[in-house]
Amino acid sequence: MAVQEMVYGFFIPSVTLIGIGASKQIPEKIKALGGSKPLVVTDKGITGCGLTKQITDLLDAAGMKYEVYDETIPNPTDNNVHAGVDVYKKTKCDSLISLGGGSSHDCGKGIGLVVANGGKIHDFEGVDKSTKPMPPYLAVNTTAGTASEMTRFCIITDTSRKVKMAIVDWRVTPGIAIDDPMLMVGMPPALTAATGMDALTHAVEAYVSTIATPMTDACAQKAIELIAKYLRKAVANGKDIEAREGMCFAQYLAGMAFNNASLGHVHAMAHQLGGFYDLPHGECNAILLPHVERANMNARLERFVDMAKFLGENVEGMSIRAAAEKALDAIKQLSTDVGIPSGLIELGKRYGKNVKKEDIAIMTGNAQKDACGFTNPVCLKDADVARIYEAAL
Repeated sequence: MAVQEMVYGFFIPSVTLIGIGASKQIPEKIKALGGSKPLVVTDKGITGCGLTKQITDLLDAAGMKYEVYDETIPNPTDNNVHAGVDVYKKTKCDSLISLGGGSSHDCGKGIGLVVANGGKIHDFEGVDKSTKPMPPYLAVNTTAGTASEMTRFCIITDTSRKVKMAIVDWRVTPGIAIDDPMLMVGMPPALTAATGMDALTHAVEAYVSTIATPMTDACAQKAIELIAKYLRKAVANGKDIEAREGMCFAQYLAGMAFNNASLGHVHAMAHQLGGFYDLPHGECNAILLPHVERANMNARLERFVDMAKFLGENVEGMSIRAAAEKALDAIKQLSTDVGIPSGLIELGKRYGKNVKKEDIAIMTGNAQKDACGFTNPVCLKDADVARIYEAAL
């Protein structure tokens, strides 16, 4: 009998530092990577709250030259990336430090791709399109959700198509990742909730992925357990260092899971909401998650039973179907407890956006092309995706 070959990869940064005070090692670590003049890629919010200065003070104390590009916007765009490339080249930088959440890291990755390989960021949409290594790259995380500080994923909005480009490339994996919970204590409750639900989505989608492995399963399980334990506490009291550190580990483990098992249709669909309406990624994921997973459940019933247990539900004596349903109930309850809007229309109103049923057709078409959907456990047809969008409104 012929055996089909299947080889699994496992991608993580060479070095990761997690814990109170980890950020103090930034200067020595960027030097260890071979950098002498980094471009610090961040956003105005990070600069405005003083975090950028905390990092540049460390660089100043070490006598290291640097430049700051803090024009990154939420859902970073192709224009962001190319502007950052211009700054990198004009100021003769030789390395990168991304500081922030997913937006800053994605923008930093995009800048590194173009600096190293030339061309435009659009050339790298898809899987492993680069041919040359990134410049020395260190990622400093300030949110507990995206895990972009340790992944090979880079999501950039194509402004002409209003589509989020999914770039999956092993070369964009940062050389060093730093997660210091002290950089997260000032994160507001709404952002804590959104990024935490993003991490939960990563873990859930990785756990039911068609290419999940025992290694990714272990990471996803622990991530879900930690999120169930700590997310409510981190939202309720941002200065709870135990909760902040717990969420650091949770989101990193979720990143280890999806970085290697990939994702599913929650992300494929959420990317379109971000690209089309510029809505926040974590909240889009949180709203879509129970709807997509209901569509996926029949293909992974036993795994949904597992997830119910990971989320702290007592399923003893229940049928498999009833126990699996408890996972969806627990996800929805957690989402409600941390203040996620109940639907996409409510989310749009919160951010001054008009989410319309008429836009579902074009978003459905784009979602079906998104690379994240390729490992979804159920092959969703266009009509299925459209129904999920409608149910989530």
